[in-house]
Amino acid sequence: MRKEIKQVEIGDVKIGGDAPISVQSMTNTDTRDVAATVEQIRKLEKAGCELIRVAVPDQDAAEKVDEIKAAIDIPLIADIHFNHRLALRVLELGIDGLRINPGNIGGEDKIKAVALAAKKREVPIRVGVNAGSLEEGLLAEYGSPTSEAMVESALQNIRLLEKYGFNDIIISLKASDVDMTKEAYELIAKKVNYPLHLGITEAGTEWAGTIKSAVGLGIILNKGLGDTIRVSLTGDPVQEVRVGYEILKSLNLRQKGPEIISCPTCGRCEIDLIEVANEVEQKIQNLDLNLKVAIMGCVVNGPGEAKEADIGIAGGKNVGLLFKEGEVIRKVSEDELIATLLTEIDKMK
Repeated sequence: MRKEIKQVEIGDVKIGGDAPISVQSMTNTDTRDVAATVEQIRKLEKAGCELIRVAVPDQDAAEKVDEIKAAIDIPLIADIHFNHRLALRVLELGIDGLRINPGNIGGEDKIKAVALAAKKREVPIRVGVNAGSLEEGLLAEYGSPTSEAMVESALQNIRLLEKYGFNDIIISLKASDVDMTKEAYELIAKKVNYPLHLGITEAGTEWAGTIKSAVGLGIILNKGLGDTIRVSLTGDPVQEVRVGYEILKSLNLRQKGPEIISCPTCGRCEIDLIEVANEVEQKIQNLDLNLKVAIMGCVVNGPGEAKEADIGIAGGKNVGLLFKEGEVIRKVSEDELIATLLTEIDKMK
């Protein structure tokens, strides 16, 4: 059961309350290059990204925010470090959300200015705490980055925002260490009722980072915590979105897009199931249809699993049985199997 918490809105996307857990990402283009940034965001939109964040490292990048926002269809969040004036400028230009890092945004007067401006425009702020950029005072007090230090950093800055009447707040507490991240979210959930943005920061490459993110986010989500997620990978951000949805689907928290069930293959498999599964996955990965597709390689578990799916195949020697909604449709030769399966899936749109 998810914890009941306050709901905030970034653009037209609700976060918290009874809203579904949203999937977001961050561009890795130069924000000052509007064409490249918009092109990447559109690819992310196609993959199902619901919120997108862009880095705003300087004034030139800030000035591009309204142009980028006008060319995309999902809410735009500005990632601000070191210079609160950049936050004030993107607010003027119509940004949908802000992410500030309390460890480096500046003193209370700067946070006050941002809070008042964001409140006026009804723009949510994510208090984004990272283990690698905690305030020096907290590092001195705790001796090193810890989950307790991260929570204290978040609480100090939440209190400042609340002091100036601002409470459209989202919280993230990210570390590259899974245990530290898990403990931080568990601690903060006992102290506040704001939505939680989940992530394992600097998770790694697509392969290692996917595994670490799945383990870390899976543990936290399974405790009923989390309202929006970002998978952080060193690679194409489109993959972040795909991994995010797969994590949520595996926990039955979102059912967006097709789910493929395929066996690991063994010596009983008599068709080239690896090639079939990979090609089908590639062809249907952006399909906007909640569908369970089984691709099974032999007669041991294959027919049963295929029958339980919306559509599927079970392999034999150079052939496959095509199942749809539990019924055998026909026998298909191996060389026609992919095309036949895709044709039947297309009919289900």
